[in-house]
Amino acid sequence: MQSTVAVVTMVRDDLFFLKLWLNHYGRQFGRENLYIVNHGRGTDVARLAEGCNIIGIPGDGQRNFDMKRWRLLNNLVMGLRSYYTHVIVGDVDELVVIDPADGRTLLEFLTEVRKNRVYTPLGLEVIHRIDQEHQPITDHVLGLRRHVRLAPHYSKPCIISTGTKIARGGHYTQFEQLFTPDCLYLLHLKFCDFGEYAAAMNRRNALTQDLGAVQDVSIGRHWFAEARGEDRAVFDAFADLPMVEGFDMRPYRKKMQRSFGPRGDTGFFEFERPEYKLQFQLPDRFNSIV
Repeated sequence: MQSTVAVVTMVRDDLFFLKLWLNHYGRQFGRENLYIVNHGRGTDVARLAEGCNIIGIPGDGQRNFDMKRWRLLNNLVMGLRSYYTHVIVGDVDELVVIDPADGRTLLEFLTEVRKNRVYTPLGLEVIHRIDQEHQPITDHVLGLRRHVRLAPHYSKPCIISTGTKIARGGHYTQFEQLFTPDCLYLLHLKFCDFGEYAAAMNRRNALTQDLGAVQDVSIGRHWFAEARGEDRAVFDAFADLPMVEGFDMRPYRKKMQRSFGPRGDTGFFEFERPEYKLQFQLPDRFNSIV
């Protein structure tokens, strides 16, 4: 049983993404090293996550629940660091992957790299090109979905092996150096399937109906029906993103490095997160790794 890496997430009823999360990280690290906060103590979540470490919490609607969520995740990460070298933390629709060209598994990579750091994989948003990709997702995402857009917002400092504080949303930490290895990516799966996206948004809109006005709740605006927009238009627009030839992400990592610095006087550090209106096609070597 490996004790190098633990993975932590929180989930409420997102069973589609939970299955992908479990398949990916369970295969990489073993279910006994996965920690799932079961928001609402859902029986389906507990059933799917059998063999993992499940922490049930009340699911009653609460104001500031995203702030409370990250307070809990922060403390779990810091506690687990006493027993593991690295702790990966993030949302259930986010998966850290290693480029197959590296030749190592993610566990092998993390066993060999230096500890007492925070690692920041480059964020890639997997997009469903509904004009080209017509098969539903079953066991694997990549291969059926071949397109990604560069997503600096999801280049998250999510691999933790030192004492630090993570900001709400997981976008910043108080670690003062940026380590973003060329082989690491954080895949954001929110837009990987049109049907699952609509179903997830319906659930989230229903959850937040009783939480009051958007400005009074510490959570992303997209959870609210009035800020949602029209689903098909979101996915139709992916076809209009300019396609970049090749798959060289080094220039974008260099931009992260050049702009890295203090986030005002908050104690956190950040890099610029421009909105790149670009898309790439993943090389064949990525097929079926998620």
